[in-house]
Amino acid sequence: MVYTYHNIEHIMDVYSAAEGIASQEGINETDINLLRIAALFHDSGYILDFKNHEALSCIIATENLPAFDLSKGEIDTIVSLIMATQLPQNPGNLLEQIICDADLDYLGRDDFWEIGDKLFEELKGIGLVSTKRDWNQKQQVFLEKHSYFTKSNQSLRNNKKRQNLEEIKARLSKTDFS
Repeated sequence: MVYTYHNIEHIMDVYSAAEGIASQEGINETDINLLRIAALFHDSGYILDFKNHEALSCIIATENLPAFDLSKGEIDTIVSLIMATQLPQNPGNLLEQIICDADLDYLGRDDFWEIGDKLFEELKGIGLVSTKRDWNQKQQVFLEKHSYFTKSNQSLRNNKKRQNLEEIKARLSKTDFS
């Protein structure tokens, strides 16, 4: 399986978004480092299987992180951060909110269509969608249900996310959809 979305580009995008959101939310450097590590590991489970990849990512993290002198408490926090990204997202604290927002940051950005096309190709490859219409119907439902958790992303991303949703609806209203 070729992962056109869940790859190093996505990991680094989440890493960067998590740093930015954490900074805007006033998070201390120690916790930002835990967010960075969680971002790096959050989709590593895709190496093994796309199903239950969050749990697999946690296994990979817990097997590898002790070599970096992280405490059990720090590793437990990283595991919680990874699991918070599981859909539907239900973060229990601000750090979990940050990584959730970072994971789906692109929904409210200008590169939404470019990144969405990569995710479409990946999901098509594993048989979860078949056509662009099917994909955009799923995106419409997803965006209508999605909410950013942090004040930073609510302020920074909601307007563009709303515009992206309206564009999806406009595309779906075309009878000659391609």
